[in-house]
Amino acid sequence: MLKPSSNIIKTPHKSYYSVVIAVAKRAREIVEKAEENNQILVEKPVDLAVQDFVDDKVRIIETETEEENV
Repeated sequence: MLKPSSNIIKTPHKSYYSVVIAVAKRAREIVEKAEENNQILVEKPVDLAVQDFVDDKVRIIETETEEENV
């Protein structure tokens, strides 16, 4: 089980839901890039994605929705 995901949330406005979605999208990007380059991934894509967020290689940017503006 991955524990560093709690380190991704550094500011109070980020939710666990947004972290899960962002990690899933990043993992898909990693898989697609590996397939394009005909590479075999030794580590799981989700592990690599979480590590990217922990290392600040990728950041989560949340946009405001209309509901939040009301």
